[in-house]
Amino acid sequence: MLAALGFLTVIIMLVLIMTKKASPLVALIAVPVVTGIISCAFFVTDPEKAPGVIDFAANFKKLGGFITGSSGIGSVAATGVMFIFSILFFGILTDAGTFRPIISKILGIVGTDPIKICIGTAILAMIVHLDGSGAVTFLICVPALLPLYKAIGMRNTTLATIVALSAGTMNILPWGGPTIRAAAALSAENVTDFFMPDLIPTLSGLVTVLVIAVFLGRAEKKRLGDAVGKDVKYEEPELSEEEQALLRPHLFWVNIILIIAAILSLLFSGFAPAVVFMVFYVLATVINYPKVADSKVRVDAHAKSCLMMCSVLFAAGCFTGIMKSTGMITAMSESLVSIIPASMGRFFPIIVGVIAMPASLLFDPDSFYYGVLPVLAETAAGFGVSSFAVGRAAILGQMTVGFPISPLTAATFLLVGLSGVDFGEHQKKTIPLAWLVSLVMLVVALITGAVR
Repeated sequence: MLAALGFLTVIIMLVLIMTKKASPLVALIAVPVVTGIISCAFFVTDPEKAPGVIDFAANFKKLGGFITGSSGIGSVAATGVMFIFSILFFGILTDAGTFRPIISKILGIVGTDPIKICIGTAILAMIVHLDGSGAVTFLICVPALLPLYKAIGMRNTTLATIVALSAGTMNILPWGGPTIRAAAALSAENVTDFFMPDLIPTLSGLVTVLVIAVFLGRAEKKRLGDAVGKDVKYEEPELSEEEQALLRPHLFWVNIILIIAAILSLLFSGFAPAVVFMVFYVLATVINYPKVADSKVRVDAHAKSCLMMCSVLFAAGCFTGIMKSTGMITAMSESLVSIIPASMGRFFPIIVGVIAMPASLLFDPDSFYYGVLPVLAETAAGFGVSSFAVGRAAILGQMTVGFPISPLTAATFLLVGLSGVDFGEHQKKTIPLAWLVSLVMLVVALITGAVR
């Protein structure tokens, strides 16, 4: 009965989110709370002291502890802190104009050669997506590059595809939404440790994106022939007076050093990511906006995105806490293990890695990582396969390279809207390439042992 109740919980949650009958925040809390109450009539109250005894009232009293305990909100608390301060850190550096000179430099180098423009587009999107926000990446890259593409005569779909592939691959980084969700859903103590085996596969994915950019650039150059613009000059978008007042051009190199130091600290210092971003947020805000009033305004400017993401994260803690502590996850995995041929069990991470990118078209990140991944991971564990291997395979495609082509993410429509391309055309051109990048990373992950 617990297994059926668990599957029902996941299905109802997915239907509510995907049909937009409820927000992820509401669905992640309401559905497991209701089914959690029902489950109180089916799981053993205290297996050690009273085996086989079910006490509904005693189980009901435990629900609050399931939600806030180490399997629930307690498991995502540190991740939530990391997310808040990573958004603030990169937000402040963006406000200070740290990325503007980089954009201008890249555009100055690429000139009017379509191949160089495509490579420059990929590199620029990768750099900008360091903050882990697809919306920010699209808002910065597309308006900056679209005038150049139009002047040269290059297709808007090429711009959308390259930006999508670059941002999607960078989304695998430890502070990217999918990786944070996967680590939280699998109760990984440190999201950086969870990610590190996927570092080389991710780098191979970025190289693959650059290779694809070269091929797309060559196709554009062949199509345009002698029509490639010769007297095209890029002009930076104008800033409002408020935006200009926030710029700190004299601190450019200081901020670049901060970014490099933060990334190196995340990867090699051994400190928890939450600690790293807390420290570097303080450094960034003290250096760029030392006045208390200015610092407060910057926090207020980024508070909305912080609150939105962290509230969903803590709601996911409620979901996972109830699903795990009531035994629903275990029961679901046992039922799946019973129907999956034993010969296929050890290939579970590979299967997940192959379907991860296409799964972005069916599952939004909250539904997949908080609802589906724990079941897949527990099922794999039934065959002696590490749950982390399944998680690392999943983040190589599901809502990473897959998010900019999914109809389930608002950022996708922002990308096609800014680029002026048809959503269907964008999917037609980008989906095969996104899947290719995902599969290349999966193969490298198998070779390096990140996925076993």
